[in-house]
Amino acid sequence: MNYWLFKTEPGCFSFDDLKKRPEMTEPWDGVRNFQARNYLRDSVKVADLVLFYHSNIPEPAVVGVADIVRAGYPDTTALNPYSEHFDPKASVNKPIWYMVDVRYRKQFQQSVTLERIKQNQLLVGMPLVKRSRLSIQPVSESEWQIILTMGGLLNGL
Repeated sequence: MNYWLFKTEPGCFSFDDLKKRPEMTEPWDGVRNFQARNYLRDSVKVADLVLFYHSNIPEPAVVGVADIVRAGYPDTTALNPYSEHFDPKASVNKPIWYMVDVRYRKQFQQSVTLERIKQNQLLVGMPLVKRSRLSIQPVSESEWQIILTMGGLLNGL
């Protein structure tokens, strides 16, 4: 099993939005960075766990946990000319972009802000702390456990 941090702007799609979806599941589409795409295509697998991170807000924070219920498959929004994620270079036979399906798992008792993460010396190696702009980031098992504890999930999921 792998651990990930997925970033989203809550004004576009929030953790509460995920919870309200049928079966609390939604495709994670619209990723348009090649390194993040490679993670979705090649590394993110069913049953992997995800820290759900709200970005581009006054106090960015990890707000909960999701899991992967469908591994990488071609992002259909790239083929839709009416989608904001349309890519005219993509085709059915030559997909460029990939997505996965995520499912709501559990909300943190308290959000774990970026500031709190930066203050924890055990988390200084995280890509998030190193100012990575990637929307999909790997998380180590020890980082995962620390952030779960900081979020109030002392007994795990």
